[in-house]
Amino acid sequence: MKITLVAAAAENNALGKDNDLIWRLPDDFKRFKALTSYHHIIMGRKTFESFPKPLPNRKHVVITRQENYKNETIEVVHSLEEAIQFSSTEEEIFIIGGGEIYKQALPFTDKIELTRVHGEFEADTFFPEIDEKKWDLVNSEFHDKDEKHKYSFSYLTFLKK
Repeated sequence: MKITLVAAAAENNALGKDNDLIWRLPDDFKRFKALTSYHHIIMGRKTFESFPKPLPNRKHVVITRQENYKNETIEVVHSLEEAIQFSSTEEEIFIIGGGEIYKQALPFTDKIELTRVHGEFEADTFFPEIDEKKWDLVNSEFHDKDEKHKYSFSYLTFLKK
């Protein structure tokens, strides 16, 4: 099983503020959908609750410390280890946030699909630093800002060394 982190983070590693994204990048949403559809997506409870509704064509595995948390549309677990164990029959699973879950998952991760948003933003949730001694940048694709994208961004793919 391969574990992939998927995130969009600014140059200062900002992910979000007040349980919401700081930017709207339609092409990044399309890429996220293409990467994660028909897979298990593992996330923290706050990330799940930031969605208007569960994302289609994906199995949601939600980590929470709340013992009595219930939602019929998702799998509720209480640790990252439990989430990975639940998804262990999958070929590839995707960790989609938030900041604390990314930090916990980084040591177990094989691949990072990062959308680097060019700019620095005020945030309360951050992506962990990527240690270049442990990760190889294997692909980089720049996208300039345009009428649909207020900020320029780059798709970066890292593989564990």
